[in-house]
Amino acid sequence: MHEDPPAHAPAPVLAPASTLPVTLAPPHSISTVERGSFCLARCTCGWSGPARRSRDRARTDAAEHAAAADR
Repeated sequence: MHEDPPAHAPAPVLAPASTLPVTLAPPHSISTVERGSFCLARCTCGWSGPARRSRDRARTDAAEHAAAADR
C-alpha cells in the first residue's frame, strides 16, 4: 500500500553552527595481517587491502593508503 507524505511537513529545527559537534577523521593506524600464505594491510579506519602473497606488496598497499589519507 502506498501512502503519500503529508503535503506540508514541519521543517527540522537545526542548532546554531557553533554548537554542532565536530567530527574529525579517525587517525590512520595501518598494520599487516597474515592469513595462511597471504598478507594484507589493514587500517583502523576500516580499509583493508587485497590479500597478497608478497609481504612487501602489502606494505606498499598500506603506504599508498596512508598517502591517500593525508591528502
